[in-house]
Amino acid sequence: MTHHNRSEPPLSGLYTTRRAFLQSSAAFIGTLSLGGPVWASEPLRYPIETPAVTTQERMLAFPATVTPGLDKAELHQVMRYKELGYGEWSYGSGLPIERRTDLMPAGYHKPTDAARKRLVKFFSFSDVHITDKEAPNQLLLFQHTEPAAASNTSVYSPVMLYSTQVLDAAIQTVNDLHRRDRFDFGIALGDACNSTSYNELRWYIDVFDGKPIVPSSGAHRGADHIDFQMPFQAAGLDKDLPWYQVLGNHDHFMIGSFPVDGDPSLGFRASYTSDKVWAIGDVLRPNIATFPALFDDRNLRATPAFYPGVIDGASPYGAIIHTGPTDDPAFNNQPPTVVADPGRRPLVRAEWMAEFLDTETEPKGHGFGLIDRAAAGPDFACYSFMPKSDLPLKVIVLDDTRDEHDGSHDIHGHGYLDAKRWEWLKAELARGQADNQLMIIANHIPIAVSPIGSEMEWWLGDATASPDYKNAVDLAGLVKTLHDTPNLLMWIAGHRHLNVVKAFPSPDPSRPEQGFWQVETSSLRDFPQQFRTFEIYLNADDTVSVEAVNVDVAAAEGTPAAQARKYAIAAQQIVGHDKQVNAPNLATAAGRGTHPIPSMDPTRPQSDDPKATDPTIRFVDLSTAPKPVAVHGSSNVELLKQLTPKMAEVLKRAMAERK
Repeated sequence: MTHHNRSEPPLSGLYTTRRAFLQSSAAFIGTLSLGGPVWASEPLRYPIETPAVTTQERMLAFPATVTPGLDKAELHQVMRYKELGYGEWSYGSGLPIERRTDLMPAGYHKPTDAARKRLVKFFSFSDVHITDKEAPNQLLLFQHTEPAAASNTSVYSPVMLYSTQVLDAAIQTVNDLHRRDRFDFGIALGDACNSTSYNELRWYIDVFDGKPIVPSSGAHRGADHIDFQMPFQAAGLDKDLPWYQVLGNHDHFMIGSFPVDGDPSLGFRASYTSDKVWAIGDVLRPNIATFPALFDDRNLRATPAFYPGVIDGASPYGAIIHTGPTDDPAFNNQPPTVVADPGRRPLVRAEWMAEFLDTETEPKGHGFGLIDRAAAGPDFACYSFMPKSDLPLKVIVLDDTRDEHDGSHDIHGHGYLDAKRWEWLKAELARGQADNQLMIIANHIPIAVSPIGSEMEWWLGDATASPDYKNAVDLAGLVKTLHDTPNLLMWIAGHRHLNVVKAFPSPDPSRPEQGFWQVETSSLRDFPQQFRTFEIYLNADDTVSVEAVNVDVAAAEGTPAAQARKYAIAAQQIVGHDKQVNAPNLATAAGRGTHPIPSMDPTRPQSDDPKATDPTIRFVDLSTAPKPVAVHGSSNVELLKQLTPKMAEVLKRAMAERK
């Protein structure tokens, strides 16, 4: 089956007229606290395609590029996607589970699966990026005017139109899988929001809770007829399925980059609820002279200044309006205006976490309620939990995002631990080891995979930052501590919108149990728009297996989630992101041999050879499969881990007592 972009406006295949939609919703009456319409009777609900399946069964297949096509700077020309053939896809062959024994002794062979016992099953979401697309303080224009930002789909992508609807479909996909083979819990690995605003977070939590969603703000333009603006009833996560939350950089930094109150003179806070589109300089132009810190938020005051625009909710293709140089005569020396909305107000870290207490799904607070505020303080976002009372498995939820008080003017996308978080992590690991608990660290930012200067590596500090906010541990010290904790099974993360799996083998071959895995979960915003399932098994030979499998959102044809899929594929075809990225551990900046840099990965030697990539990062080639898949960023794996004799004994006893 091949899916094509429709010539008619989105959703017209499902709801043929505006009248049909209004009849289904009984129109709007009154307003919500955020200023949006409410429903007089049962609101619109979006179905999914059932039964939901994983990528083991089938993958999405589409051409890598379209010719003739659009340039990266033309990504916003959504109205041209159909005529050029963007976003067309079909089902390809499934992606098999690859058995990975990188942590095991040489010559290891796993016994039959017949005697294995499942310990736990859970799912992970990441980087949902619920977006207020009508907010007056975005960076939309620069994606197509600043060459360095042309591939930055976090600044603009047409998928941002449908963030709430995609999350709703993803949750329904989880529910369908759960009802056939139960999950024990779920965890969201950060970047619930796009720009730490109140309405974005409420939409996020309310979709999980199954509430009516009004996915527009301000004037609510198009809310009565544009698919991505129309209010809908979220399905909600099944009430018997607990879910936990991790803090991401977009959850407490403006557009994931800058502290809202870091430099009050920049006016970030006021820009959220203003009735004027902000006027700013090109903050996305990198400065190589300050490498590895390439950006400076003070460039927002640079000249020339621009109005970077908002999404027009009344446009069926989400046109960007109110853009251009501030001195353009068309603006008549007046900034473009929008309807201000107090629901757009920014949240600081403590406010963001507190909002999770206002929920109708379990557990209350979604993990943040477990934190002893009197002891930890209002900004502390780390906690741990035991998902099953009869299983010695602990999930350590770690906040490894930057500190909003560090004084840095650079983008705040790096990995970081202050002294309090670092001491807390070491204590949690030591306690878990002493108590014979298998451990998983769940956080937002992965380690040892992002090149120096990518703004996603382990933070090295910068000239503008306060020396009081240095990273409490360097990457080598962190990895050593993790290796010294043999009960650590894996480090799971999001952030990069990738599905990369990396091995951290033991530095001592005689002690393979010191190795651990890192598993990334991709974004629900960008292609491949997938989440993960994890199943952990105790094997007959006292090893542990982790089966980590990607799942496509089960978007039903004619729904907003299906349109979002087409836009995500189109954006991938236009921008051409490397979804199987495997960076060399360069010795010098850009591998040019002139400026030595620290190691991005202490487990590998540094080299300027571009082919010296990580041998533990790999993907299965489906280009010659029976139903070829030319482009994919998925990784289905079975990850083997050696246990200590004591940990194996404790797990076997726990499983025996379950009977």
